[in-house]
Amino acid sequence: MQPVVFPHPDFPAHALLDSGGGEKLERFGDVVLRRPDPQALWRKRLDDVAWDRADLTFARESDRGGRWVAREGASAAARADRPEWRVAHQGASFWIRPTPFKHVGLFPEQAANWAWIDAVRRGLGAGRPRLLNLFGYTGAASVLAARAGWDVTHVDASKQSIAWMRDNLAASGVDERAARVIVDDALAFARREVRRGKAYEAILLDPPHYGRGPKGERWQLEEGLAPLVEAAGALLADRAALVLSTYAVGYSPLAFANLLGELDGGALAVGELALPEQGSDRRLPAGFCARWWRGLELGT
Repeated sequence: MQPVVFPHPDFPAHALLDSGGGEKLERFGDVVLRRPDPQALWRKRLDDVAWDRADLTFARESDRGGRWVAREGASAAARADRPEWRVAHQGASFWIRPTPFKHVGLFPEQAANWAWIDAVRRGLGAGRPRLLNLFGYTGAASVLAARAGWDVTHVDASKQSIAWMRDNLAASGVDERAARVIVDDALAFARREVRRGKAYEAILLDPPHYGRGPKGERWQLEEGLAPLVEAAGALLADRAALVLSTYAVGYSPLAFANLLGELDGGALAVGELALPEQGSDRRLPAGFCARWWRGLELGT
């Protein structure tokens, strides 16, 4: 029996080398990282020597975070006081910056959604359709969309993430005017856009479990997700698509299907995002995802 997993496109700049024992070993560009992943319940395939060759290893210090430790002989980028380097994908360039929260600023599993939004763009035909990226983080999806001809509105509550997104725009050679970049609470912004009578041909939702808006607004997924989807639904154009993805939350794809099934007149596909493991048939779960669309001839 195989669960429903959305296809993962080629991503030469990233590879999941191994996983297991609550960890994953992966390559971003030429740098190999070792970090925790609670989904990796199985045994590792590779030996300790392979894992110990990681350039950077995440050492957890508390339930709030940790630090990255560079091995002796690691790449220069990994040994810097503030490690950072760039990776390329589909003509864009993204800064990798390992954080104390084990994230690095890029979620390669989202490449499946980037590819699907590119198919939406082609399905819409000529013109410059509008895309709204809520909880846009460091903006990989927004950068790729701007390069593909979308009129992008990118929203995130974190000034640091917005600055990172602007760095990714610059690294990718995208004029900053190609994207409207806004520091705001996602739900508050979406509701204001509804009152303004705005419409978008695509909306991306990738909400965290918990967060704070720039004015102290409290975001809790259990309380905010249904109102957020309702507001997003009111912003969808006649021909439009919506993606909802989450990681490490206590909901199933069936719950997403029920929630997005309340949107008017569209088709729906639900399942998981997952990273294929190099040299293995295993796939590392990377979150649940639902895709909704209407007025377009699209597959999942």
